Amino acid sequence: MINLSLLKGRVLRVATSTLIICSNFAFASNDIPTGNISASPGLVKVGTLPTLTWEIKYPSKVKDYVDIDYPGEVIPKQNLKAEIRVLGAGVTSSYADGSHLTFVHTEAYFSYNNSRWSKVFAGTNWDVRQGDVVESLTVKQNRSLRFGARYWFNNRWSNFYSSNDGTNNVRVLVNGDTPPTTYPLSTAPSLEDFIKPYLDSGGRVRIGPMDVIVMMELTHTDAQANQTGYDLQDMVFLVTFKPL
Repeated sequence: MINLSLLKGRVLRVATSTLIICSNFAFASNDIPTGNISASPGLVKVGTLPTLTWEIKYPSKVKDYVDIDYPGEVIPKQNLKAEIRVLGAGVTSSYADGSHLTFVHTEAYFSYNNSRWSKVFAGTNWDVRQGDVVESLTVKQNRSLRFGARYWFNNRWSNFYSSNDGTNNVRVLVNGDTPPTTYPLSTAPSLEDFIKPYLDSGGRVRIGPMDVIVMMELTHTDAQANQTGYDLQDMVFLVTFKPL
């Protein structure tokens, strides 16, 4: 709040400034409202008050721009640009005693507007480059974006789990959501290093306000969701939406 009475009796030069709105709420760094404030005239005479104008910019929220058809489908509310990144591929194999843990070849796909599945990743977690955009596309209003994945082990392909296969093995989450496991994922012994930066200490998703994270379970069915292996880390996408 600006107290205009403090300006009386003074000559004050006012420049355009950045305005940060503070409140009793705690914001993440990317959730802080910002804006501009300016005064006219720029030089204020004794006994006069300037005309102040300001604009407050509230951060965008992805749910203002897309609907999530749970568990795993995204439907834009308007035309948007979508950038898809792969965060990790967590399918592993090991000996019976749990030793010699190795990552397994995994393939990830997306489908736009019910088109054929397009492959955007093939390899193990060692092949993931988190900073790379593996697919950039324009998605139009009311045309869905779906995701799927499978892995190769013992000379055969696993089941292909996808957004619209009737299971809960593909989940789309936004900032602040808690991954739907039966235990806090942030403290789970199976937590992969690649997912740690995207969870806070309470196990909630920590991503940008215009991001969604797509978490997939490929080695267990949703009927086994009470088992420790059902950790939704077998394939993980980050999708960033931008208004056109």
